[in-house]
Amino acid sequence: MKLQGQVALVTGGSRGIGAAVCRRLAADGAAVAINYRSSEGPAKELAREIEAAGGRAITVHGDVADPAAAQEMVRMTIDDLGGLDILVNNAGVAQDALIFNMEMDDWLDVMKVNFGGVFHCTKAVLPHFMSKGAGVIVNVSSVMGERGWVGESNYAASKGAVNAFTRCCAMESARFGIRVNAVLPGFAPTDLVAGLTEGATGRSIKKQIPMRDFGEVEQIADVVRFLSGPESSYMTGSLVNVDGGAMTALGLGRP
Repeated sequence: MKLQGQVALVTGGSRGIGAAVCRRLAADGAAVAINYRSSEGPAKELAREIEAAGGRAITVHGDVADPAAAQEMVRMTIDDLGGLDILVNNAGVAQDALIFNMEMDDWLDVMKVNFGGVFHCTKAVLPHFMSKGAGVIVNVSSVMGERGWVGESNYAASKGAVNAFTRCCAMESARFGIRVNAVLPGFAPTDLVAGLTEGATGRSIKKQIPMRDFGEVEQIADVVRFLSGPESSYMTGSLVNVDGGAMTALGLGRP
């Protein structure tokens, strides 16, 4: 267990990619703080599952879009689990619309959570990581941050901001022994992208992916685990695609 003795905070950890990340880190020995905003039941159920398998887990309520909540999440994790070594910024939302039809709240709400959450949680954890001269931050971004897709302008812009922030944060933090990388999933069936991966739309999108299939949340969690562990000790500022080759093709940006 290469993460034995480590403590990880996973935002948006109760469902989808976040839950898979919690399971994967816990399976490799890390104690896990499962952050949730509204899914208290699934978060507590996941914590019980991890503990039943011999791991350690707590649930931490908080809205990553609120900087004070981010500070409190970090404090609770350190107090309850005895430290903090890994931050996985995974929490995200989507409010798809064509730009012509997009309302201001559609734009701001997505930016506040997807990018604001990364900023707030990173800022909250930096003093602790800097004081001990070590720490790992993994941002769960998206291939949308590097490409375009019809109806995804706000989401893509938020993830593009995460990608740029990842590079800058890596540069600023390296001298303190802190590594910052990002995972860029392609299409992986979760509640967030259910409208794009099901039915005729899903079948059409699969045809544009070189590997002709969607990813699984466990496959994304495996890459997060790699970036969290000692095997990636010489990696920082990296954006790692996990997309079945989708970014190698131009595509149409629509089903």
